[in-house]
Amino acid sequence: MNTNDWIGFIGVSILLIAFFLNLSNKLHKDSYTYILMNIFGAGIACLASVLINYIPFVILEACWTIVSLIALIGFMRKKSA
Repeated sequence: MNTNDWIGFIGVSILLIAFFLNLSNKLHKDSYTYILMNIFGAGIACLASVLINYIPFVILEACWTIVSLIALIGFMRKKSA
């Protein structure tokens, strides 16, 4: 595996771990940890997609990152209220 593969592997692994922890009721979908894992996992996977110039996954992972950032903003607003 080359560097781009490793970057993608790390990003997707973070996403899958977050998903598994959510399904096994270890992380709630509205938890700070779950949201951050989605931001970092999708961001890293997006970077890997950019590096290999695979636009469909750049779009997918960029959207996933943006939606997760919006969730983080909502989490921060709810926590401060």
